[in-house]
Amino acid sequence: SDGRPSFLVINADESEPGTCKDREIMRKDPHKLIEGTLLAGFAMRARACYIYIRGEYFNEAVVLDEAIHEAYKAGLIGKNACGSGYDYDVYLHRGAGAYICGEETSLIESLEGKQGKPRLKPPFPANVGVFGCPSTVTNVETIAVAPTILRRGASWFAGFGRKNNSGTKLFAISGHINNPIVVEEEMSIPMKDLIEKHCGGVRGGWNNLQAVIPGGSSVPVLPIDECSEALMDFDDLKARGSGLGTAAVTVMDRSVDMIAAIRRLAHFYKHESCGQCTPCREGTHWLEDILLRMEVGDAHPNEIAMLEELTRQIEGHTICALGDAAAWPVQGLIRRFKDVMEKRIQNPEAFNPDDHFQKAWSGEPFINQAWVKEHGGDASLKLD
Repeated sequence: SDGRPSFLVINADESEPGTCKDREIMRKDPHKLIEGTLLAGFAMRARACYIYIRGEYFNEAVVLDEAIHEAYKAGLIGKNACGSGYDYDVYLHRGAGAYICGEETSLIESLEGKQGKPRLKPPFPANVGVFGCPSTVTNVETIAVAPTILRRGASWFAGFGRKNNSGTKLFAISGHINNPIVVEEEMSIPMKDLIEKHCGGVRGGWNNLQAVIPGGSSVPVLPIDECSEALMDFDDLKARGSGLGTAAVTVMDRSVDMIAAIRRLAHFYKHESCGQCTPCREGTHWLEDILLRMEVGDAHPNEIAMLEELTRQIEGHTICALGDAAAWPVQGLIRRFKDVMEKRIQNPEAFNPDDHFQKAWSGEPFINQAWVKEHGGDASLKLD
């Protein structure tokens, strides 16, 4: 050490559309996260841990803050943590809702009280991180699973999934499924099995499926024929031209207009671009503008190739990965649904947006009213 303290930074800024796995950990089992931060901090001799939580996670921040106070009160963290002679503090820092602060150097900038914009690298956070000190930035799920791995052993965890894709994963599955859910499953589970086993299947049956975004909004979409064979791990999804990403599985049935769906994602990335890099600042604006016209067929067939060229000019030409995240969904649309785009441009009159209007869908109607009548209403609080 050169005399500077080391810090552990937990990225709890879970802002990727469709992703809510870390939220469940912080909401339902916050002490598992705190235990993981203590183990990781001790291993790297960190002086303190900063948990940067998404601003919209108000209730989760309240729960996590209370858990931190309980850990301090029990002597598990703080001065002489667990009676070990090791001093270790845990701080909770709330963000202000910026998607860009999920990028590690933007997070560090925000944590230091500056505008949340990515830093040029090098230097990397491991050398010059938060407050100019060596820092390790990692995510909630990685840290929270560490105590269980240490208790059960590395071989137990590695026994799940395929080689190079081992372990378990939290999958946040939403969209047109009968039972939206966040579930922990082993890596490499077939996508179809994941949806059928835990979600009650696709609305209207598997054949009503049109496409799935398998890893959060920034990864390319997969059509039904790919979904029937895909395995939920890094290597298989990469080989199919997509990615596991945050493991947020968004299911879309045949009622969805795919051009409109990707256009909506393009709007999100345009809105969340910090504007620091020209390709991202200008390119995301043009992506949405072109897709808005293509959605109603007001475009030339040559603009499909122009749109792809535009994504290539954004991808890999920015400081952080937001440019890539904006480009990949559009590339996936062109790769998998180019025929839909061509038909829309050739025959715009055949498109009726009302046919694809998405009404709220949160799964099948609740049918277990008998249980609610018997056990609901918190009978233990009734005075009678």
